Amino acid sequence: MNKSIEMRLPHVLVGGMPVAVASDKELTSAMLEDVQRRRAGSLHRAVTVFSSNAHAISAYASDESYAKVINSADIIHADGQIIVWASRMSYGDSGIPERTATTDFIHSAAKVAVDNGLSFYLLGSTEEINRDCAERMTEMYPGLKIAGRRNGYFDPSEEDEVVADINASGADILWVGLGKPKEQFFAARIAPKLKHCAWVVTCGGCYHYIVGDYARAPMWMQKLGLEWVHRVSTGPTYLLKRYAKTVPHALSLVLRKDVSKRFGRK
Repeated sequence: MNKSIEMRLPHVLVGGMPVAVASDKELTSAMLEDVQRRRAGSLHRAVTVFSSNAHAISAYASDESYAKVINSADIIHADGQIIVWASRMSYGDSGIPERTATTDFIHSAAKVAVDNGLSFYLLGSTEEINRDCAERMTEMYPGLKIAGRRNGYFDPSEEDEVVADINASGADILWVGLGKPKEQFFAARIAPKLKHCAWVVTCGGCYHYIVGDYARAPMWMQKLGLEWVHRVSTGPTYLLKRYAKTVPHALSLVLRKDVSKRFGRK
């Protein structure tokens, strides 16, 4: 991890994965500061910002290459409520203060962007969803600058072309919605090649939520950590197979690595 970032946003281990002890406000403050540093020339590469949830914890424990790319990140924030609960079981009041779901964080980031003249580049999803997301964001946040956008359907041989387009846009924040684990590997790979971006944030299916293609769970389900149940019942059918495997696995890891720590067991 980038030590200067880690010192400002300390990370704790949750399910074996490092996750930032940061609120939504602290994340947006760090984002703004890094954009200012990047523009001033004191930040010399883009900061990679990944997220942790049940799917990520499961993959982190079972896929060595995924664990390696996650460990290369500068910031890993708590996308899932289970991450917050587990951190509090292990660390008490020093645990993660709140869930920072990417689907919420992108809206917080947009508000800060409008107030401070920051620009976004939206990469990922289909052409229709990507286009509609850009239009919806500018409607929701008048004055938000979408410096560039591109759908996520490109061949590996086109990667340099994609990077060139991002650089040409001059965007401050790059959002990458290619799905786990592809988006993490992509972000880590291109971050050193970016000339202007301060942050590269992986965001999964975030664009679908913004345009209303996916529905958010009711707040009571989000607070109870049951948003995944809502996603399974309302989202694409492939999610059922994914969650049937990753949620029990992640829960077993949390129980063993975090809850047991609370009671002094190994």
